[in-house]
Amino acid sequence: MVIDSLFYQRISFPVWERTRVGDRKPCHKVRNPKLLVKDSAMTPLEMNNQTDVTEFIFLGFSNHPKLQSLFFLFFLLIYLTTLLGNMLIITATRISPALHTPMYYFLSNLSFLDICYTSTTIPVMLVNFFREKKTISYEGCLSQIFFLVTCAGTECVLLAAMAYDRYVAICHPLQYPVLMRVKVCIFLVAGSWLCGLVNSVTHTVLAATLTLCGPNQISHFLCDIPLLLKLSCSDTSLNESVLHVASATIGLSPCLFTGVSYILIISSILRIPSAQGRSKAFSTCASHLTVVVVFYGTANFNYDRPREGYSLDMDILVSVLFCVMTPMLNP
Repeated sequence: MVIDSLFYQRISFPVWERTRVGDRKPCHKVRNPKLLVKDSAMTPLEMNNQTDVTEFIFLGFSNHPKLQSLFFLFFLLIYLTTLLGNMLIITATRISPALHTPMYYFLSNLSFLDICYTSTTIPVMLVNFFREKKTISYEGCLSQIFFLVTCAGTECVLLAAMAYDRYVAICHPLQYPVLMRVKVCIFLVAGSWLCGLVNSVTHTVLAATLTLCGPNQISHFLCDIPLLLKLSCSDTSLNESVLHVASATIGLSPCLFTGVSYILIISSILRIPSAQGRSKAFSTCASHLTVVVVFYGTANFNYDRPREGYSLDMDILVSVLFCVMTPMLNP
């Protein structure tokens, strides 16, 4: 499973613009890569005079106009629960001296990351529930992509760092104070954010260079790189190549590292002779294992399932599981 493909799968071929019957030509490049739309009611001559559009229209939840108020209350409750739960974790780890350990240091950073994650998408979605036309500006869309990709990439690397912490704690307990000293923990967290930021900047800049063709409608409740690539009528080969590289470095590598770490952890726990000892050892990594299962499980269900045969409602549902529910369920 390639986790960095969270935002980057299912890239469609370039869209072509018809100027007259039998002729095709790609959309023209523009200096400011806004969305180019074509009015089907316009004549072929008028279609050549393309207009720059500075916003996208979200189609997510548009199939249920009478349930907008209910959706608003549901997602507002989720958002407040996510904020409250994660802020309590951060506060507890700062106040209680007993929680000043590497494991809770990583967990508090994960809580902060989840707050950033949900704050990138849910507030915009909540506002759009009261709008007849659910829109986001071009710049706002790119900003949302930047923060989403940053949070996703950072969480992948941070989960791998947390797996290393649990591996050292269980498999090399005598060396734990040395291997997981304060400077090492800070380095691992800072490295996680750096990897996420570099990955996000790269993909956001490449997305900003795309020439986009209409319609300016996004079949989702958030902006995502695959959705922009579907609107692109310019060459996306560079974007795809960078995505493959990022998938291996930011996505697959941390996933494999986390998996191997837990194989070693579980094998070490099973060698403990007493049941009480096994239970105590497993309890030290239960919270992180829960986070790993929730994150990778929902990510796999959201992005590795076949697209054919799924309605807009199903696409929205599985995206809600990954982008909205996962940050709330993280311990």
